[in-house]
Amino acid sequence: METLIFWWGILLVDMGVYLTPIIVRHVLRLENLKGRSFTVDANNYLYQFLALIRLPDGTPLRDSDGHVTSHLAGLMFRTTRLLYEYDMDLVFVFDGEPPSLKMAEISRRRELRDKAYEEWIKALQQGDLAAAFSKAIVTSRLTRDMIEDAKRLLDLLGIPYVQAPGEAEAQAAHMALKGDVWAASSKDYDSLLFGTPRLLRYLTITGKEYLPSKGVFRPLYPELIELSEFLARHGISHEQLVDLAIMIGTDFNEGIKGIGPKKALKLIKTYGKLENLPDEIFKLVSPNFDEIRRIFLEPKVTDDYSLEYGELKEDELYRFLCDERDFSKKRVETAVKRMKAFYSRKKQRKLGEWIT
Repeated sequence: METLIFWWGILLVDMGVYLTPIIVRHVLRLENLKGRSFTVDANNYLYQFLALIRLPDGTPLRDSDGHVTSHLAGLMFRTTRLLYEYDMDLVFVFDGEPPSLKMAEISRRRELRDKAYEEWIKALQQGDLAAAFSKAIVTSRLTRDMIEDAKRLLDLLGIPYVQAPGEAEAQAAHMALKGDVWAASSKDYDSLLFGTPRLLRYLTITGKEYLPSKGVFRPLYPELIELSEFLARHGISHEQLVDLAIMIGTDFNEGIKGIGPKKALKLIKTYGKLENLPDEIFKLVSPNFDEIRRIFLEPKVTDDYSLEYGELKEDELYRFLCDERDFSKKRVETAVKRMKAFYSRKKQRKLGEWIT
């Protein structure tokens, strides 16, 4: 299911399971989240910057050698701001190998990007920059080299990251379940299906969401969803939530036409699980439903990770960003000052804890 979301007036497509009509959320401000720790869906995070940070004609930022740098600019400036201004602890989690059932969704997204690319070129030829920009953001591609650049940047900043064996949201949820972080951060609801006790949406973005049914916009603020509260409000279990999502549609299957979140909730509360659905509905359920259950309830995760911050490698950071990727030294200095202040506060807290 797709949700239309606008960041800074830009339309994006939100992937993942669509739970908005039945979700139980608490709207917060970033100030409410000071001092909290989060796992961050890194691929999701980087895609946001690839979509948003572009030239007026929709071209992504590149260095003189043609390397895309939009994601690095967003990763550095937005992340260092969250650490510096809100004293957060962030651990980035990168996607591993996707389940085979996700191949159809990946193929569909590739087709959307290819179509958008053709429309972007057409808009450029017509001189319509506004249309060109709106099409260009859908063409974003996150390559292996771009991911390696992002990991290199995080390492130079000293910020921890984890390579997930499978879905990043599954690994993020696992770490939150263990209590290693306070919440998982992603704009998609899938982390709830993977069992995160807390999901924080819109931690790293600002903007507006377009509500097609009402034809209006609403501002976006951080949203906290407590899984236990959500399940208790509707009187369902985590396993039933997964079955509900399978009826609606996930990244691993198409949903049943005509069944949205509210109807799926009513059905699961009435019949308990997919196998108990009336025959005329059950025959429309994905034949792979049991495999999809296992993806969410028994995901591939690892305990081989560290939450410890490293150190700021200032000289190497300047060489990478300024010498290799053509960033201005002044802009990188801003990030360096933020990280120095952040690390200084962490050392003071540790000293205070030791003295106490």
